Amino acid sequence: MNIQSNSPHRFSVAPMLDWTDRHCRFFMRLLTQRSMLYTEMVTTGAIIYGKGDYLGFNQAEHPLALQLGGSNPDDMAKCAAIAQERGYDEININVGCPSDRVKNGSFGACLMAEPQTVARCIVEMQKEVDIPVTVKCRIGIDDMDEQTGLDEFVSPVIQAGVKHIIVHARKAWLQGLSPKENRDIPPLNYERVYRLKQDNPDLQISINGGIKTLEDALTHLKYVDGVMMGREAYSNPFILQQVDSSIFASSASDDVTREQIVIKMTHYIRDMHKRNVRVWHIARHMLGLFQGQAGGKLWRRYLSQNGTGKHNNPDLLLEAFDVVKDAQNRSLKFSQID
Repeated sequence: MNIQSNSPHRFSVAPMLDWTDRHCRFFMRLLTQRSMLYTEMVTTGAIIYGKGDYLGFNQAEHPLALQLGGSNPDDMAKCAAIAQERGYDEININVGCPSDRVKNGSFGACLMAEPQTVARCIVEMQKEVDIPVTVKCRIGIDDMDEQTGLDEFVSPVIQAGVKHIIVHARKAWLQGLSPKENRDIPPLNYERVYRLKQDNPDLQISINGGIKTLEDALTHLKYVDGVMMGREAYSNPFILQQVDSSIFASSASDDVTREQIVIKMTHYIRDMHKRNVRVWHIARHMLGLFQGQAGGKLWRRYLSQNGTGKHNNPDLLLEAFDVVKDAQNRSLKFSQID
């Protein structure tokens, strides 16, 4: 069963550790109403034993999936039940993160070598929840054969009842490469993900890895059901403003401007400021809002210089926007003189 054309999974923003927190997701939701958003990975240990609230979100963030890190079926099931009670729309199992910390915790990409463990987690989680349980994985790890290895991982996962898998089209090298290097050095193999879809036509498959434009996304959608964009969506977030029209044939976000985003996020920051959230914890996610635009460097510089340290001004974005507009107006006047 393929993903329907109106499903939020046709385009999603990847879970990114330390990046896609609740403030980032609120910001991104202003740019795209239709896309699926994912939390950064939250471990079962943090949810069960942590003192903080690792599952908080704004209702405006829906549709929203929790990415869960863990490998103990009982703990995964317990956290799944908590997530459903909190109102998440989906729970995604992390089988793709290559960091040593994750590997030492026996979850993330190393679980590609333990498909039966993943399958047991899925079975126990689905006993506790009605919302979808999905999996995000790589095409392989280390010396695993990309052809047979991926099939051997996916088969028991499908048998356990998963209907949707997100595949990062790179191997993860758990020995010899850092997490950062694992995002770039292993070669992309989109064809392998396409072939997985061909071999499993009833399985919903989204593709992830190295996708930088919406034109790229539309090309992938000829072969798979969904596209997940990561770093490009974070570093150049205004690209999301075109997603609803380009990917979903919807006009939901067509008229959203950068100025409107600044105003809405200022209201959000003022509200969070009253709750003792530091302004920079929110503003840092907006450094790329003027990426590729006149004044983009000024925007980034102003936020960085006036948002960090002891600065904690809830009107930071408005002030930065005034600086950018002044520079743009001066540039326009000079061009008219020429």
